[in-house]
Amino acid sequence: MSEDHGSRQNGVRHANGHPALGGKGTDLRPGGAPTEPPARQPAFNLPPVIIAFALVLAAVHLGRTVLLSPEADLAVILRFAFIPAIYGNDASALPVAAARWWMPFSYTLLHGDWLHLGMNLLWMAVFGSPVARRFGAIPFFALTLLASAGGALAHYLYFPGAFVPMIGASGAVSGYVGAASRFVFTPGGFRGGASFRHDGPAQTLAASFANRNFLSFVGVWFVLNILSGSGILQMPGQSDAGIAWQAHIGGFLAGLLGFGLFERLRNRP
Repeated sequence: MSEDHGSRQNGVRHANGHPALGGKGTDLRPGGAPTEPPARQPAFNLPPVIIAFALVLAAVHLGRTVLLSPEADLAVILRFAFIPAIYGNDASALPVAAARWWMPFSYTLLHGDWLHLGMNLLWMAVFGSPVARRFGAIPFFALTLLASAGGALAHYLYFPGAFVPMIGASGAVSGYVGAASRFVFTPGGFRGGASFRHDGPAQTLAASFANRNFLSFVGVWFVLNILSGSGILQMPGQSDAGIAWQAHIGGFLAGLLGFGLFERLRNRP
């Protein structure tokens, strides 16, 4: 989840038969030969890029919480969080020299607390994994940047003069949700548990909006985001600072609409 960094930190809002011993089954018919059991699937089978990104996010948060004083952490927030007002006429009232080009992306690396980070990592594992497997590491990284920027833009358009720093990876994670929704809701796309098929057929936007599974999921997702963002519903990982639901929607739309570009690159000879 992206969140507004609240006032409690630094003064700003913030797989029949019996198993055989030894691991092999034996065909008891005449002439039967030992057969290998089905391969076990690992409990966590995440693409390397997902693991790498998760480690980066965890390392950043660990460094902030362990190594930095409150004053130094505030300086990091002011330099790397996304602050809408810094792009407007009120920037002179902020203790920040100027808007930085990296702010619409770097806010993704910062989180309010470990629960906030953990919820984003969970959603990234579920929806980012099929996207990363489908496109590969570099396009996945490009999608991350696109969705982060989409989340920042939506937040800015809704709060153009806000002095509240926005932090969290959920703009990017919402982009994974948007991109994955273009192919995981086709027949056979859901494998059970929290696993989705990554190589299923892609749907056009028109086909997606004619897909009941897609519409049901997106409808619930939007409602939950709006309710939690308005304070009516308290979501896991949500702090007193609140949820920047506009960034979630902006990131989702960036992933949903940007999917076509990455799909064309994937299918290019």
